[in-house]
Amino acid sequence: MLLKNKLSIAVSLIITAGTSISTGLHADQKVTVLDKTLKPAANFLAYTEFELSGEPLAESLGLDLDVLDPNQTNAPTAFDFSAGIESYEYSEEAMYALNYQSTMGPHLVNGPLNSIRGGKLENLGNRFVEMAKSVGFSATEIPLNMYPISLPYFAGIPELAQKADITSINGDELEVLTAKGVALKQQAIIPAYYRDYKTLSWDTTRFQRVINPASLGGIFLKEVMWSQDFLGGMHVTKSNEEVEAESSTMDQDGKHSLGVSAADGFNGMVLTELSVDKLLILQNQLGFDGEKLGITFNPNYDPKKKPVWFAHKVAVKEGMNNGVNSIDSLSIVDGSSQLEDIWLMLWPVSEFFAYTDQRNANTAQNPAFLSVFDGAPFAASPKNNTDNNFNNDVIGDDAFSLANNISNLTFKNLEALHFNSTEGTLVTEFVDGKQGKNVKTFDAAYSLVALSIFQRAQDALPVGYASADGGDVDLKTEKGKTALMMIKAQADFILQNLIAKNGLVYDGLTLGGDVNSKTSLDTQFSTIRGLVSAFLATSDLRYKTAARSIYLSVEKHMFDKKINTWAEQPGKATIHTPYTAAAISGGLRETILHLKNEEGESAAALELESLIGRYVSWFKGVINGGMQLSEWLGDSGENLIKGSNTVDSDEDGVKQLTASGGKFGTAMVMANKVSVE
Repeated sequence: MLLKNKLSIAVSLIITAGTSISTGLHADQKVTVLDKTLKPAANFLAYTEFELSGEPLAESLGLDLDVLDPNQTNAPTAFDFSAGIESYEYSEEAMYALNYQSTMGPHLVNGPLNSIRGGKLENLGNRFVEMAKSVGFSATEIPLNMYPISLPYFAGIPELAQKADITSINGDELEVLTAKGVALKQQAIIPAYYRDYKTLSWDTTRFQRVINPASLGGIFLKEVMWSQDFLGGMHVTKSNEEVEAESSTMDQDGKHSLGVSAADGFNGMVLTELSVDKLLILQNQLGFDGEKLGITFNPNYDPKKKPVWFAHKVAVKEGMNNGVNSIDSLSIVDGSSQLEDIWLMLWPVSEFFAYTDQRNANTAQNPAFLSVFDGAPFAASPKNNTDNNFNNDVIGDDAFSLANNISNLTFKNLEALHFNSTEGTLVTEFVDGKQGKNVKTFDAAYSLVALSIFQRAQDALPVGYASADGGDVDLKTEKGKTALMMIKAQADFILQNLIAKNGLVYDGLTLGGDVNSKTSLDTQFSTIRGLVSAFLATSDLRYKTAARSIYLSVEKHMFDKKINTWAEQPGKATIHTPYTAAAISGGLRETILHLKNEEGESAAALELESLIGRYVSWFKGVINGGMQLSEWLGDSGENLIKGSNTVDSDEDGVKQLTASGGKFGTAMVMANKVSVE
């Protein structure tokens, strides 16, 4: 957005209630959009990797983030700008498009948290005022007509349902350097839709009103990653200066407020509120035992007695309450347990466990986080769930109790329903009371990531941006030990069974049957991502060596010089999905951070300069070349310019949302499928 004020919440919360194809070019690269459908599972997995490959990656390589300017494209370098500005900001703004603007889900006013407070519009309005006060943010600065959703539906077309309101007022005068190297002075203007989201809702006739755990997990992952970022420190209330939290009561001294700034702090509050609502729905409404929904489970859950899981697809009969969407009733569409649903739930709920952790044993918890969950603005956890006795834990509706209960269920189901202990691998599905035989490499690899975050959260090691760092505390819990065992077994299985003779990774296999001999881009980079997580978790150098070898094989067999990036068959078109984008962003980042040449290593493809070049050519060519469907205004360098008809003011190939296809425009999210050639 135009300022670092990332606010997208309305005090009033009163809402009035054929895909177009676009293409982009980069050098000899052509990107054709084949499907604009937004599926939150894939989209927000990709945007989570974009976040981690954004400011954190650029800063880890020595960039002073203060020198970045969204209006100075490709400065100080193309990599710094692609990572520190574009990758990072696309990730954040897409989250707001779904959570605050789309209407693609039940409204927060009709969710379980607001129901506890009375269930009326004024109850939610009062809650937002309370959260604003806790971070020292003025309610007068909050934009209007935001539509916060408790959880997203399975899929929808992100095209606007009406013409966006572009009536405007003058903004700042900008000194601009475009992506084409043109230096300009421009007068920005602020359209009405920037301050009022009333005209940014999506076409509701094209929503698939189904609850899917992976879809819920995808946006939940984005929420908790940004919540930790926004609420990881405090600020001086009067000056808005960020400071480190010295104690959990520092926000009560009359000088300091929660959040790294007032605006970011408020967004962190709202995102946390949305996350808690999701977990309450999971805990109270979505437990499934193969026969019916709404099965209760507690922290002593044992799947060996009778398993309870989150069904793959649950249809929503939508109702209307308070003038907005509500859940009227739920019914099972697909009652199976799918591995993607589990790992894409385990990752965010583990991050949330660490973020909300109030266990006495975790003496390293960030005091700023403890301040958020000390009773105001969010409920504290009961002593049963924070003492050193794991056997007396109870069900609760506070944030940490929810994370504790749901992460326990999810992890135990991963082990009991999907882990084949004889073969040492995770299988894709559990259906009709039986484990399947199919192993999908992508899901097995990302399960390594989720398991590593779960282990770190349980053992009180850092997660979030610091998930590769050591910590002052290591609780070495039994669950953590089990997770490490599963990480080692799964990584070993990949090395022993899924590597082809040419060094590439097979897409999967059937236990006792054939190998899926396809070697997709998704699989190569997700495996690198997973094996690096296994290496960091176990310190077993075999996983690092294997990941380096896979990357070198990708360079040898899949790099297409004509388009200056990778292709499944060089010289032919490759289909990219958000899973491809997630895997490349995450796998390439881990290669840059952990696999690049060190002393005594000389592989040309693993020199840092080469890796940085690959990042830029892929991001500029594929993501800016067409996969990113549109661009919000401000923080990623796009602006509405007075006296100009341009719809791509920074000339980076990504148009403003009002000019990005569809009858009225398309939200700032990622395409579901593109062709790259």
